[in-house]
Amino acid sequence: MFRIKTALLAILAAGFATTGSGAVTAFVGARVFDGTGKPAMEKATVVVRDGKIEAVGASVKPPAGAQIINVAGKTIIPGLINTHGHVGEVKGLRSGPDVYTRDNILSQLGVYGRYGITTVFSLGGDKEAAFKIRDEQETIQLNRARVYVAGTIIPPGISPEEARKMVDEVAAMKPNIVKIRVDDNLGASQKMAPAEYKAVIDEAHKNGLRLAVHLYYLDDAKEVLKAGADMIAHSIRDKDVDAELISLLKARNIVVCPTLTREVSTFVYESTPKFFSDPFFTREVGKDIIDQLNDPQKQLAMKNSKSAQQYKASLQVANRNLKKLSDSGVGIVMGTDTGPAARFQGYFEHMELEMMTKAGLTPMQALMSATGDAAKFMKLSGKIGSLQPGAWADIVVLDKNPLDDITNTKTIDSVWIAGNRVQRD
Repeated sequence: MFRIKTALLAILAAGFATTGSGAVTAFVGARVFDGTGKPAMEKATVVVRDGKIEAVGASVKPPAGAQIINVAGKTIIPGLINTHGHVGEVKGLRSGPDVYTRDNILSQLGVYGRYGITTVFSLGGDKEAAFKIRDEQETIQLNRARVYVAGTIIPPGISPEEARKMVDEVAAMKPNIVKIRVDDNLGASQKMAPAEYKAVIDEAHKNGLRLAVHLYYLDDAKEVLKAGADMIAHSIRDKDVDAELISLLKARNIVVCPTLTREVSTFVYESTPKFFSDPFFTREVGKDIIDQLNDPQKQLAMKNSKSAQQYKASLQVANRNLKKLSDSGVGIVMGTDTGPAARFQGYFEHMELEMMTKAGLTPMQALMSATGDAAKFMKLSGKIGSLQPGAWADIVVLDKNPLDDITNTKTIDSVWIAGNRVQRD
């Protein structure tokens, strides 16, 4: 008995509130943005039972015996969803097969969670360890970010028959989506040919799977959409989008994930970024990493890189295209491509939301792209992305209102996943 009591005290001391069977928690007095697109509710109550939302509203009363958490004056939003990230690929700035481990994946999901990014779709490169971690997350004891996976990215340069075989192998692992790249990396690599990607898209659909496409060029976007692609996983960056592309996207309600911060990561380290002195950044990133990126020789190499400077120019095209697509009624979902070296998980998602509003989206539109709209596209509505009865209690409590200023998503008071408070200090 003594050991059991000691273990429970240790959990509480670590900052977790557990949601065992029958546990009820009531968050009382906050402004609540529920992720459905409705106006925020003032002085509302959110009731959580057994890791899921039981009730939300200004007239809701805490059940008898509930643990009361006073959040008066604060804002509650659903946990944020990154629809394009990666896990397990790097450790610090180092990549390689030895870093892709269960412990590294869990560590990165912990980082995402502490930043209020409570779900990440890992779009490619996912191996057995990530699939197992995904399969373990349907539990009321969860206290790190959820992950959904795409598995192996189908490469270019193979026959349509080989491509179909690879899709079937990926499908056997039961991914949440399939990913391909139709991009030559500004002429530096081979691009997947139409016969190849048409075979992949067709085979993915035969297996009941949707397909996301990494791309860069407007013409490629049109062709993959005509072939049946289900998600554009980066901005179109070579040209301004046109009526034909918008029509193709809207015909099947296909969403675009802009990943503006992916572009930032290609050139920003040519000098010392302002965010290197942001406490919200340095809470998770060590001085050794910052010192490596501040190396004068590395900065000069990036400054002199033709591709880095091209991507810097491409960001302006991406910004214009984001605004035009959104204004045209095309669905937008938040994603960052975080996970590779120097694309910082957790922090870049908040930067992405800020960049989206600078491109012309409202704070409400940006928040919806990372909550209810993201969940809707990823076929997880009612499970994550909203504060509705029956959804997982993935909750972020903020000191300030992000509907006034999207940068207020950084004013995190606490994060709760399946009703469990995530240790942040």
